[in-house]
Amino acid sequence: MKVICVCGMGLGTSILLKMNTDKAMKQLGIDADVDAADIGTAKGAAGQADFVLTSAELAEELEGLPIPIRVINNFMDVDEISAAITDVLNLEQL
Repeated sequence: MKVICVCGMGLGTSILLKMNTDKAMKQLGIDADVDAADIGTAKGAAGQADFVLTSAELAEELEGLPIPIRVINNFMDVDEISAAITDVLNLEQL
């Protein structure tokens, strides 16, 4: 599984989100490749990823990607990130 964590520049908050997404994946027992990226990189890499995690502001700019996008309000909240991951996986199973 491949996940892209997106922030505006791909440097600060996306790396924080990536680290906490790694923790959430480990807690859920899911083997995943999690990358931090800026919007442009995320748009280009979307074809090779399963879903995107980002902020509400950036989610609008990513609309139209061929993969699910989930908004994370608190990039430090591993439980919120876990819930978003679980939501995506449940949606994909339908």
